[in-house]
Amino acid sequence: MQASLDESELGVEPISFFRKWFDEADISKVNEVNAMTLATVDEHCKPHARIVLLKAIDDRGFTFFTNYESNKGKNLSVNPHAALVFFWPELERQVRIEGRIEKVTEKESDDYYLNRPRGSRLGAWASPQSSVIENRAVLEANEKKYHEHFDGKEIHRPEHWGGYRLLPNRIEFWQGRPSRLHDRICFEIDSSGNWQKFRLAP
Repeated sequence: MQASLDESELGVEPISFFRKWFDEADISKVNEVNAMTLATVDEHCKPHARIVLLKAIDDRGFTFFTNYESNKGKNLSVNPHAALVFFWPELERQVRIEGRIEKVTEKESDDYYLNRPRGSRLGAWASPQSSVIENRAVLEANEKKYHEHFDGKEIHRPEHWGGYRLLPNRIEFWQGRPSRLHDRICFEIDSSGNWQKFRLAP
């Protein structure tokens, strides 16, 4: 039987309710529960989307990490507004999030980076993300170069790599229901900075 979604269940803080759904998806063994589509817009107003991984969530927003010089990083430097989409088909649930992007602090980026496996840390140095390369040998040569460079040393975070946090101003929860009469409940921040909740037709 498909689940339902009623306004009374969501409370008044959408991030708190998101955590509840996220935990339920995790317990349900949803595949790649933290995978989310990140949509950005470039300087020509063209949209771009790709999958990234949610790495932290707090009352401020949703955090992910990437190369600041990648296409997504370049998009965000000219237009700091973005959208996220989570889709958990096993539970017939979707969450859409819109808001403004900011870089996390250098300490937050350092703390996360230093907890990554050594190979992943080397990868941040070796890959000129989104740049055209001649072949895979370029990556392998870069990896070898940085492996030798950091041999016996701590691999510190490169300046071009770090975190972003999406500060939400709109969060929509979608629950699949029979006959396509799905539940859609949306939160939006009003001019006073408070969350307002309303239902949308499916």
